[in-house]
Amino acid sequence: MTTPVHDFDDPRRAAIVRQARLHFISEGYAGTRMEPIARESGVSTATLYAFFDSKAVLFEAVIDNASEDFARHMAAVHTTSGTPRERLTEFLSGYAEFMSNSFVRSVFRLVLAERPRFEAIAMRFFERGRNDFGAVLMGMLTEMTEAGQMKVEKPSWAAGQLMGMIEHPVFFVPLVTGDDVLAERTPRAIAEDAVETFLARYAT
Repeated sequence: MTTPVHDFDDPRRAAIVRQARLHFISEGYAGTRMEPIARESGVSTATLYAFFDSKAVLFEAVIDNASEDFARHMAAVHTTSGTPRERLTEFLSGYAEFMSNSFVRSVFRLVLAERPRFEAIAMRFFERGRNDFGAVLMGMLTEMTEAGQMKVEKPSWAAGQLMGMIEHPVFFVPLVTGDDVLAERTPRAIAEDAVETFLARYAT
């Protein structure tokens, strides 16, 4: 067995993961072969196996890399100033844009489809998403409550309600319909409506 290479900054590794992501999404885990990934990444099969000594290890790297991409995207939309309406609308608009992205849904479909085979990887993926998105929103709601701007007794419940109003139209409906049914409203309009409904319930 080849000793794995762990240089995460190596551009060859990044190219392999990028091509592997496309193959896993379009062909699934079982249908994906290592040789085409190596060829399209511009490396030899031996080099690919030097970085990832099995397809399972490569799959794990692809999912972890997707999680990192998602976290970087959402980190850019956090807001720390403004009224509760402004802060929540900015955050939820970014979240709605993110969740309405067809590529994001493709990654989620892949993780769901392969969960029986890679349960630990799938759970890590979902936990990372909950921490990156839900925990940030819960922190915002806690701050607003402590400042007397909101009356939220259970931040986790309130955050779940607010995110659910976003996720249903822009994520879950397209997810289960294979993107045949997409929201007619823009992500921002969906976010604004969700925030208005939320503030009617929780604002002081």
